Amino acid sequence: MKDVAFIFPGQGAQAVGMGKEFYESSAESQAVFQQADEIVKGLSKVMFEGPAETLTSTAYCQPAIFTYSIAALCALQVHPVYKTLQPKFACGLSLGEYSALCSTGGLSFRDTMKLVVARSSYMEEATQARAGTMAAIIGFDKDQLVAICQETGAEVANFNAPDQIVITGEVDKVKAASAKIEEAGAKRVIPLDVSGAFHSSLMKPAAERFRKKLRNVRLMKPEFPMLSNVDAKPTQSTAHIIKNLSKQITSSVQWIDSIEAIAQSGVTTFLEVGPGTVLKGLIRKINPELKVYNIRKPEDLEKLT
Repeated sequence: MKDVAFIFPGQGAQAVGMGKEFYESSAESQAVFQQADEIVKGLSKVMFEGPAETLTSTAYCQPAIFTYSIAALCALQVHPVYKTLQPKFACGLSLGEYSALCSTGGLSFRDTMKLVVARSSYMEEATQARAGTMAAIIGFDKDQLVAICQETGAEVANFNAPDQIVITGEVDKVKAASAKIEEAGAKRVIPLDVSGAFHSSLMKPAAERFRKKLRNVRLMKPEFPMLSNVDAKPTQSTAHIIKNLSKQITSSVQWIDSIEAIAQSGVTTFLEVGPGTVLKGLIRKINPELKVYNIRKPEDLEKLT
């Protein structure tokens, strides 16, 4: 059997029509969409038909990506090729961490979806209370970037790849940091079209509300380890996972460290399950020797044989 790690995308990978092929070809996937519709009314219709403005809204975007990822995973799990695979780890980028948790059996789809909906709602409320923004920095020294963020009051949202780091925070502070970084020789500074400063201290109200909600959540021990964005450490400790779920809302996403930790364990094959191919691109930059297969459509399952 081939050892693999599941990886799951975050917000930004959504597109109208997402997941429809899995819905039409897999009874297991269809059951996932039906459960999702019970919690977020009309979700599958918005995913399949749009409009795009509705799909990208807070109420639908995060639940849609999570639903697509788990529907694709369920189709994989009943495919004959799955018997040749041995899942060893799971991790996800930001929102994708919830897909990772569900994939390990730590929490049911229904209960994870309720957390996704709550998290999305709390983050939107925090955004409305305190405006913020984000920017992607391409081709710039990590230590120098962190120093400029400390100087300007901006924060680091994502360590995505050696040449891609995302900064976050209050609008004026992100603009100040972006200007200094660009002046210091960054290859590109790209302002992101986002509604708030995710993975920053501006999200503290959301994190505090979410922490209270997590008190009533009871996880099962994961069947295999997952890695949190917070510390990039493999764990099957339910207490540790719960603790990091609330921290993740304000903490930097340690994606580089997560991928390197999995690779150092000896697992070199990754399955990116869900919409988009962003994670495959990031992993190529982290370690081009690692193999990444995308599971976006039913025909992708055949490529694993």
